[in-house]
This record gives sequence, structure tokens and C-alpha cells, in this order.
Amino acid sequence: MTDATKNVYHRTYPISWEQLHRDARALSWRLHEMGPWQGIIAITRGGLVPAAIIARELEIRLVDTICIASYAGRDQGEIQVLKPTSGDGTGWLLVDDLVDTGKTARLVRKMVPKAHFATIYAKPAGRPLVDTFMTEVSQDTWILFPWDSEIQFVQPIVERNNT
Repeated sequence: MTDATKNVYHRTYPISWEQLHRDARALSWRLHEMGPWQGIIAITRGGLVPAAIIARELEIRLVDTICIASYAGRDQGEIQVLKPTSGDGTGWLLVDDLVDTGKTARLVRKMVPKAHFATIYAKPAGRPLVDTFMTEVSQDTWILFPWDSEIQFVQPIVERNNT
């Protein structure tokens, strides 16, 4: 973690698999009312799991991807488009796990401007770029997704403060 990253994230919000599944299903309820949808475009990699859950809940069988690389650990760098998609997005859901600074969101919005952009989590800087989201978190919070973590022993607070 760089010094710049340490200054940006003051909180951590861990998400369990169960919570992610509940939140993605809740997002599906909202999106169901707006459909029907032609298909889903998942923004990889973070949007893959939410897109799979939403596809199942809405009985959507046509799933595409836009492959973007923008993070190295907690550091957001230059965005690389590894695989674009075709069309303008009409009738499609564009799904990601999170909208953070809005860098990725701005890029994919240009690629598929008519898609309905849905994320599970949204931070204030990126929130205006999505059409539908479930939960807003503060900009200084690092969301710890279940695919980025594992369960392990943690020292009691008393012992951590003495070291």
C-alpha cells in the first residue's frame, strides 16, 4: 500500500459471500421492475459475481463482458481496456460490484451509453454515473470483497495495542 493509498482509505467495510449474495438479489428486485433486459454486460473482474447472481435471478442467459484493468491492490492506476463490447447498450444491463472514483464508469459509459448501469455499492464520487445501486459507502472506505479476503485469526485489541 502506498502513502497516497493510506491517506485515501480510513475505513474498511468487509463483505461476506452471504451479504454480497443478499445485496445482489436485492439489486435484482429493483432491476426486475425496470426490465425486461436483452442481456447483461459484466465489468470484469468485480462485476462477474454480481452479474452471475443477477442473471440467475432475472433469468437472463445472454451475458457479455467488458474487461477493464484499473487497480493494482488498493491503488487505482491507468485504466486499460482489455476487451471491449459491441453495440451501444440498448436494452442491456451493465453490472459492476462498485463504482468508486468514477474513472471506470466514465469509460464504460462512453462504450455503451444506452446501457442501464447498475452496481451493488456506490461511493459519492461515482454515484452520479450509475443508474441503480444498492448501498452507498463513504469515499474513504475500502470495500473488502469476499474474493479478496480469507478468514484468519486476529489478535485481541488489547494485544494489538501493546505491540
